Amino acid sequence: MLVLIVYDIPDNRRRYRLSKLLEGHGRRVQESVFECFLSQAEMERLYQQMAGRLNHAEDNVRIYWIPPKAVAKTKTIGSARPEPPPSSYIF
Repeated sequence: MLVLIVYDIPDNRRRYRLSKLLEGHGRRVQESVFECFLSQAEMERLYQQMAGRLNHAEDNVRIYWIPPKAVAKTKTIGSARPEPPPSSYIF
């Protein structure tokens, strides 16, 4: 399922650490927005990892689950539509 993760983190170090974590799970589509195609279990693990890196009194992270039917209806301007990563890579 597509998961949209958006954040507003005032501290540069915490924001950098979160972005590096999210780069390992999805694609950055805007400065503080990532699209990740994850299972429920993968999302739960990522959520725990994110929660451990944040200051819960200062940071704001929102996670939106987008069902496949809604992803098919997604429209974009100036960027590619959300696509799941390939199931395998050839090197």
